[in-house]
Amino acid sequence: MSGPYRYTRPPSPATATGTAAAVWAQTATDFGIARPSTLVVLSSAPELLAPAWALLRESLIAGSGARADRELVAAGASQANRCPFCVDAHAVLLHATGDHALGEAVAAGAAPRDERAAQLLAWGRATRVPGAPELAPPPFAAADLASHLGTALAFHFINRIVSALCDENLLPGGAQRLRAVRSLAGRSVSRVVRAAHTPGASLPLLDAPGPGPHWAAGTPVGPAYDALRTAATAGAGLLTDADLGLVQQTVARWDGSHPAPGPGGLPDRAARPGARLALLAALAPYRITDEDVAAWRGPRTTDGDLVRLIAYGAFAAVDRIESALPAPAPRESR
Repeated sequence: MSGPYRYTRPPSPATATGTAAAVWAQTATDFGIARPSTLVVLSSAPELLAPAWALLRESLIAGSGARADRELVAAGASQANRCPFCVDAHAVLLHATGDHALGEAVAAGAAPRDERAAQLLAWGRATRVPGAPELAPPPFAAADLASHLGTALAFHFINRIVSALCDENLLPGGAQRLRAVRSLAGRSVSRVVRAAHTPGASLPLLDAPGPGPHWAAGTPVGPAYDALRTAATAGAGLLTDADLGLVQQTVARWDGSHPAPGPGGLPDRAARPGARLALLAALAPYRITDEDVAAWRGPRTTDGDLVRLIAYGAFAAVDRIESALPAPAPRESR
């Protein structure tokens, strides 16, 4: 399949059946984009597709609070993770909410003039740092914790998948760099973005998820998060015990910083290519190179295996962030 994909050739959504076809139907109606490359790239490992969509949908799209607030949180996380594709996407989606000034501030990497918007963007950026003191108290109502935190964690996963496996351009030729194009693209999906979406519609696509973490208790975000955690962590089976231990120990010590370029700090490509790929996916996916992928891939590895390994590393970082969260305030009754 042609498209902005690195290292894999995902199956065409046009040939999808069953759960995958149901995912594409929902992305068209609820996201406004029938086949977003951020999800298509996962379809080589189909068990990841529905959980990733469910967490995205139930937090960003159908979550509580204002959609623009969640877009700012997602944009902040994407900025912290150095994912230009996703930053541009959230700039466009802020245009779609009708707040063109916010869209342009995000696109320019500038602080919004509105103080609360600036706080939401900064909070999203701070979520990259495990246990960051800036996360408590959050700049939104306690009742919106599941949707806003779920959005941040969804994009900590998606940013890493996109940076590792997709081209950085949201639109062909980098057209999203033009303000007029961003505004036009936003208007094209504004009806869907501004619509109300029923929470929980993606959960029937999941395979018996658990209730999820305490901060999402009683919301559809919880089962969606649990399903993605289950699907992504299964990729650990692609690593040797020694490499898995190294990845786990390194991520457990990670402080949210971006590793310095050059040798040191990451496993050697020739000696431990699997551990290196997983750790790059967790800490600096934008630094994955052709040589890193080639060193790991062998005659028996598939596109699906590569997606699973990258997803494992990506979720290792998500799990590190989630496990270090400051104690949240109790959720308000609604």
